[in-house]
Amino acid sequence: MSDLKVNRRAFVTGAAAMIGAPALAQSGDETVELERTISRAVRRNISSFRTLDWRPYFTNLDNGAILVDIDSRALHYWQEDGAYHLFPSSVPLTEDLTRRGRTSVVRKVEGPSWRPTPAMKIRNPEWPDFVGPGPDNPLGTHALYLSWTYYRIHGTHDTRKIGRRSSNGCIGLYNEHIAQLFGMAKVGTQVLLI
Repeated sequence: MSDLKVNRRAFVTGAAAMIGAPALAQSGDETVELERTISRAVRRNISSFRTLDWRPYFTNLDNGAILVDIDSRALHYWQEDGAYHLFPSSVPLTEDLTRRGRTSVVRKVEGPSWRPTPAMKIRNPEWPDFVGPGPDNPLGTHALYLSWTYYRIHGTHDTRKIGRRSSNGCIGLYNEHIAQLFGMAKVGTQVLLI
């Protein structure tokens, strides 16, 4: 087994050297521009989906606490006993659709129905006025309604949306993850979007 690790390391190290070789062969302004391009690409591809201790943002864990980090597209959840859960999420498409700040869970619905907001209908007049529970429902299998009008943490049947800027304002989770969160979160759970 240790031979495999050494060979894998050697391969990765050699591959990195081979990829970097053309940059070293460049001269002058071309080298600087290539380094800038590589640097931008690497920064853009670094995953920030990781466990972080955001608990200091909450004075207590009464009723649990949800923190949504819009930039890393992750939802962090702490149960009252301090147990921690991390879920990948979808976030709003644009900053003007993004709301940040403190809110709370005011209602929980299994098998939610969906109606587009007035702003959604203006942007997408072809959308239906109502979609009942089921596989075509954009809210997935479960929804946590927040105290902000039209904002939810919900599931999605379109798994391509998770990890992306793809929503009209809500926070989306895989259906299996929203089912887990739904089972743990309570009406009154504090929510912070940063």
